[in-house]
Amino acid sequence: MNDDTFVPRSRTAPPQTSVVGVLVPVPEPWAQLLVDWRSKVGDPQATLVPPHVTLLPPTEVPCADRAGITEHLTRVAASHPPFDMHLSGTGTFMPVSDVVFVAVARGIGNCELLATDVRSGPLARTLSFPYHPHVTVAHDVPRDMLELAYTGLGDLSAEFRVTSFTEFEQTPAGTWAVAREYPLTGPPHR
Repeated sequence: MNDDTFVPRSRTAPPQTSVVGVLVPVPEPWAQLLVDWRSKVGDPQATLVPPHVTLLPPTEVPCADRAGITEHLTRVAASHPPFDMHLSGTGTFMPVSDVVFVAVARGIGNCELLATDVRSGPLARTLSFPYHPHVTVAHDVPRDMLELAYTGLGDLSAEFRVTSFTEFEQTPAGTWAVAREYPLTGPPHR
């Protein structure tokens, strides 16, 4: 499993904690296309979390810190401007992890800056792997399905404006629900 896996699982966290994650959602019409591809290759996570670029992987936090986390994420969003993202082609983390992804061709630096700021303060944490913005399209599926996703989406080109990021919270049932959207309202980066 990699750091950015929003897999539904039974809540094993103590009741006084929440599990949160922060991501940049991929908008329509590309979101449905990526869900369809993920379903096509048999990925059970296809419809559980929308296609996205992870900024903060699932992270357990004290419930008492939730207000401070909201304030932190509000400040982060207010310090970053909207930006253009271009998804283009595919890549893989094999042999380290059985993952095929759509590559971020434009907006990498913006995602890196956002992710670094999100993963500070009350959400400070280390990652198991270096941060690499991407959109997972196949995870832990048979090798031929990984290859199908890799070749089938190799020509994908999707361009869109990123105007916000989204905080998700894991429900007691182990699924993910939107907790809050944070509009990017900061001045342009120099």
